[in-house]
Amino acid sequence: MSRRSSRPNDLAAELPPISYVWETPNRRPGRAEWDIPDPANPRGLTPAMRAKLERIVRRAPEVIVKITGRTKDVAHFKSHLAYITRNGELDAETEQGATLTGRSGLKDLQQRWEDDTGLDDNRRRDGSLSINIILSMPAGTDAVAVKESARAFAIETFGDNHDYVFVQHLDDKHPHVHLTVRSLGHNGKRLNPRKADLQAWRERFAGELRLRGIAAEATPRRTRGRVRKADRGAVRAMRKRKITPEVDRLARKEVLSEVRGRRPAENPWDEQIRSRQDAIRRRYLEYAAELQRSKVTADQDLARQIRQFVKDMPGVETRRHALKNQLSELAKTRRRGAEQGVDGDRRGATRGDERAR
Repeated sequence: MSRRSSRPNDLAAELPPISYVWETPNRRPGRAEWDIPDPANPRGLTPAMRAKLERIVRRAPEVIVKITGRTKDVAHFKSHLAYITRNGELDAETEQGATLTGRSGLKDLQQRWEDDTGLDDNRRRDGSLSINIILSMPAGTDAVAVKESARAFAIETFGDNHDYVFVQHLDDKHPHVHLTVRSLGHNGKRLNPRKADLQAWRERFAGELRLRGIAAEATPRRTRGRVRKADRGAVRAMRKRKITPEVDRLARKEVLSEVRGRRPAENPWDEQIRSRQDAIRRRYLEYAAELQRSKVTADQDLARQIRQFVKDMPGVETRRHALKNQLSELAKTRRRGAEQGVDGDRRGATRGDERAR
């Protein structure tokens, strides 16, 4: 008989219980302080774990660190610089701390990157010249703290090996910074971030914000009970223009086949999602029980907050389930409308007969 192992259960066994809740599916390089257990009590909460748990259940604002694109050549790079500086109206800052003002201030940077590109013999024709990143916080966050945190993040993450330039935008309700990093590092290696790197970047940016007194977190969406990925910007733009994206068309086709009673689509990952969510919520409640046994009032308060947090978590609903529910509701609405129409015709016919008599 073959042995089957569930990835969520395997991961739960490998990590301290609380780390399993917020650990990313793809391990990041290195371990954060809240992932390091206490040797004397490997299954217990360390102060760093407890602090992170408090931020999560109190719903500290989540940071956004997102790669928005890549520039492919010098012309593309110049166009991107013009965009993020609003054609020179906004000041830019480099890895050396120099401030670039106006269009003339950007010319030296553009020329230097252009000259360096000519010396990059290993860059493929379709290789990127730079990687464009956005660092953002919710509306109402102190813009000065966001910029200072973005500067510190850039220095810590790229300062030793990559040229970069960043600009803060304040014309949006969400204070954010555009950071453009040169792909080729001083060591000759190219920047190629993976999912785990992005999560590590989010955590670093959130940490810089907390150092400046801004409550911030960088947890995976599953930590908060959310299982559906955010739609890509291109998909949202198509929907806004009343164009049906291919991904929507295929999803609806699959769900319609299932609703009409044909062979249901097999999606083993649905069970994996539910299993992972069950494990996450169970771990929250286990720590709530442990904190509740404490005689410290703050621990008991945190236990109540954890239980309420789990209670308020959304139901486990994938995109396919959401579409199926929408189609079911639409079918019910149409049936009710048809039934009401038939009843109306019958009542009209009855009144007509009465008038005839």
